[in-house]
Amino acid sequence: MVALAANSDQAMCSSYWIGALEALEADLTRRATSAATHRAYLSDARQFARWATRRDLAPSEVGVRDLRRYLAALADKGEASSTVARKLAALRALLRVQIELGHRSENPADLLRSPKRPQRLPRVLRPADVEALLDRIPAGSPLELRDRAMFELAYACGLRAAELVSLDIDSVDFDSEAVRVEGKGERTRIVPVGEHALRELDRYLRQARPALERGTTRALLLSKSGQRLSTSDVRRRLRGWARSAAGHAPGLAEAHPHSLRHSFATHLLEGGADLRAIQELLGHASISTTQVYTRVESGRLRSAYARSHPRA
Repeated sequence: MVALAANSDQAMCSSYWIGALEALEADLTRRATSAATHRAYLSDARQFARWATRRDLAPSEVGVRDLRRYLAALADKGEASSTVARKLAALRALLRVQIELGHRSENPADLLRSPKRPQRLPRVLRPADVEALLDRIPAGSPLELRDRAMFELAYACGLRAAELVSLDIDSVDFDSEAVRVEGKGERTRIVPVGEHALRELDRYLRQARPALERGTTRALLLSKSGQRLSTSDVRRRLRGWARSAAGHAPGLAEAHPHSLRHSFATHLLEGGADLRAIQELLGHASISTTQVYTRVESGRLRSAYARSHPRA
């Protein structure tokens, strides 16, 4: 019988599994995985550890049949295929660490195929919608000037919300018209900045940021209390401005920060940019991630063909 541990967060896990979870957490930290991936993988691994503990399975004893039973149970509960795929990826990572520690010789999760995820295309705004959004943010108060600069920069550079709020004052180089971005996995990239964003950033730094500053923080984008913005702040502010502009551009009603990133990539592709260049600008580790935008463009062309060709 596998001994049970008394840890409050993992009270239903055996001592063997608690050790395995701690090893996984150390490995994720060492690999500098994103905060979201770190949390998701640990949560998924704990869920499996509790399941395995109830069946008296230690980390060294888990086999392919056990994993199949577990994944089938998830599917029976109605878990989405994307969720099951993520949980399987977490188990691959969990058992890979066990191999590296010498506790087992093979990874049964490698023998299982991830369920197919539904092909969902990213939400892309039309250039006119983006223009309607950015041009209708007022430029009166410090917070309005900050928001104009923030969303001009997000669209000009295709930044994730987390990348946007992590920028410091010295991340922007006005002389070279570029911004240094710290992306996922601590990968740094240099992204060109357009003149509209540079102009709004300059105005924000001269007229608004000094009014918001409350200390010595180097954060580029400050809240009304002088602190570094959070990603939830970015989402909330964009949602408010998008809704106020939706009367002029209905497509903005459900806009979110990633909509600007998707639009950045799609508009570049429509303008003739090379897919490899877009990959570098977005900070994608794999070109396959960037290729989703070719499907967006293909879908747009098919739609235009169906509307316009007399015998479509």
